[in-house]
Amino acid sequence: MVSLDEAGDRVAVVQMNAELRHAQLEMLSAQCATDRLRLRYPAEQIARHAQRDLLRKAWAAASSLFEYYSSIVKQMPEREIRETSGNLTLSEAKLLDASERVGRYIREQQAHFRPIGIPLKEDQRLAVASFFSPELLKQIRLVKVDAQRAPNDPLLGEANALGVTNAAELMHSSSNTFLDVVVFHGDLTERALFHALVHAVQFQVLGLEQYSELTVRGFARTRLTSKIPLEAHAYALEAGFAEGPAKPFSVEEKVRLWANQGRYSQL
Repeated sequence: MVSLDEAGDRVAVVQMNAELRHAQLEMLSAQCATDRLRLRYPAEQIARHAQRDLLRKAWAAASSLFEYYSSIVKQMPEREIRETSGNLTLSEAKLLDASERVGRYIREQQAHFRPIGIPLKEDQRLAVASFFSPELLKQIRLVKVDAQRAPNDPLLGEANALGVTNAAELMHSSSNTFLDVVVFHGDLTERALFHALVHAVQFQVLGLEQYSELTVRGFARTRLTSKIPLEAHAYALEAGFAEGPAKPFSVEEKVRLWANQGRYSQL
């Protein structure tokens, strides 16, 4: 094992970072392959029909990588993120912890509501069919609830820890997208459905973990859900749909473009 503690190890450090960059690119390739798998096949189908040895090896490799890089992150000095508003300072550990809890909440809500969800109606599917893949539209389930029973935005539970005291006033709560489940109250207009489906695509492209972290980081900086890049992009695409529903575009392509350009982490 190479030691980099002594002075004069600049060459070794450069080599280490070059190898880290190579590993990151290899993992990005694996992530893209997994994204293609995720887009084509629901998790329950893979769990039911996948060759057990292939699935076990994929899971073992992913788990090993997660444990290794997590052990590195735990040894890093605590990095602080300063809010653009001036005063609030949040530790990296708190942000990651909040991201994990938000992701867990989303997964729990998806598991709770999906069994009672219904597929898109034919008129709903046709209204958005030119913008979303048939596979996604087939997976989506809708659940209508009373306003009093509508689930809270997952960020509400993290607001105090993130230094936001008026979060309830800053949330939009007409609908929530939990992976492939849209929970709403009132009328689900075509425009509102489109917006919710954009978030479903973001979940598919980014994965739950990255989506949750980007949401928490954006909210911690802006204190407004509408200014989180994930949300701002959904509103922008929704506006494009409203202005020209007869001019189709691929939401997935636009989401992947923003993801590849790193725009979901920019403010």
